[in-house]
Amino acid sequence: MKYVTSVLDLVGKTPMVRLNRMVDESMATIYVKMEHLNPTGSVKDRMAVHMVLRAEEAGLIKPGATLVESTSGNTGLGLAMTAAVRGHRCVFTIPDKMSKEKISMLKAYGAEVIVTRTDLPHDHPESYVEVAKKVARETPGGFYIDQYHNMENPQAHYLSTGPEIWEDTDGKIDCLVGGIGTGGTISGAGKFLKEKAAECGRQLRIVCPDPEGSIYYDEFYTGKSGEPSIYRVEGIGHDFMVGTLDFSVIDEIRLVSDRDSFLTVRRLAREEGILCGGSTGTALFGALEVAREIGPGKVLVCILSDSGDRYLSKFYDDDWMKDMGYLGVEQRLGTVRDVMKFKRGTVEFAEPDESLAHVAHRMNNLGISQMPVVRHNGGPYLMIDEVDLLQSLVSGKCTANDNVLVAAKPLQGQVSLDDSLSKIQEIFDQNNIAVVMERDDITGIISKIDVVEYLAARS
Repeated sequence: MKYVTSVLDLVGKTPMVRLNRMVDESMATIYVKMEHLNPTGSVKDRMAVHMVLRAEEAGLIKPGATLVESTSGNTGLGLAMTAAVRGHRCVFTIPDKMSKEKISMLKAYGAEVIVTRTDLPHDHPESYVEVAKKVARETPGGFYIDQYHNMENPQAHYLSTGPEIWEDTDGKIDCLVGGIGTGGTISGAGKFLKEKAAECGRQLRIVCPDPEGSIYYDEFYTGKSGEPSIYRVEGIGHDFMVGTLDFSVIDEIRLVSDRDSFLTVRRLAREEGILCGGSTGTALFGALEVAREIGPGKVLVCILSDSGDRYLSKFYDDDWMKDMGYLGVEQRLGTVRDVMKFKRGTVEFAEPDESLAHVAHRMNNLGISQMPVVRHNGGPYLMIDEVDLLQSLVSGKCTANDNVLVAAKPLQGQVSLDDSLSKIQEIFDQNNIAVVMERDDITGIISKIDVVEYLAARS
């Protein structure tokens, strides 16, 4: 028979998956560490099990104890699972901005859940942190796990997450990207990976995308906490410094908006078939930026923090996204990227020394009405349109044997992949086509009929 002795033995050893549709040949290869496949659906299972077992070994948690923690939900789920297996009770405090699915899941494991106000500073007597400490003090056999200062938190990732990533990439990882909640994951895994890279004489870069409103960005770059503000991404960032975060292993922190986080994780589900939470969207938005910056030939690993099944009533719900102002009509219709995936095909370029007659012949055969001109001597892109061809020949300004540069005009109507269809419509009001630009290169041409066909297919 093949089996494990308890569900706790299933924590860790999560697979990595290469992203395909969200990346292109100009970017580094992105592998995502599927931490949402842990038993309760998040990376927090690793440290939850480790912290409880180490505390039991040290005699800090007695049989039948009550585990108490302040949590955004996922640590609580890992602890609740562990408590069920080890025979403990558990009480969790959770801010009221967290999803109702998380609260329901905690209760399903038998946990008592105390919901507190989100808009209170961490040291306020009624904040989720201080309420948890009070419950632990006043409960016989109560033990406050304290994920924010318990150093077994990053140690769990030093012992498991880091080694798994190193082994699965054959030590070829160039960059690790992950969010910061308690900092345990990135501090522990990052420390291990940087040590291994140094042993091989290599440098490894660690980038941490963080929500706008969290204090970590200011703390990292200035050593001072800026004014925290409320953000809607759950389980990432903070309004107070924690003891489990080691800034020395981090090379860069990037700010990411709620909107970019939610739209990115929705793309992950629809383009890669991977359903994850909002903090994964934060991390992945940053990972896509970094992958484009470091370019092809590099290996980037992004940590996917938790499952999206606990957020179905929030950012996976179009009405919720619309109510929050994250999803307008233009996002619901689609983006330039969506049209390009529907259209496919390559861009036809005219050569600078190509004759107008030959360009006209090619346009006719291909059924197109314009061509961008290959850059001449490092100059800017130009565009040759059938209207420009006609006018230049009729006016006598040039002959059919003249080269295309005589009639070509400066490029107009540029869009990026993440622009909405409303941006394309604005361009159509002034021009016949939209030119898709990526890293200063032309990668697509979108005409009015392309958009019409895309929208008709969606309908």
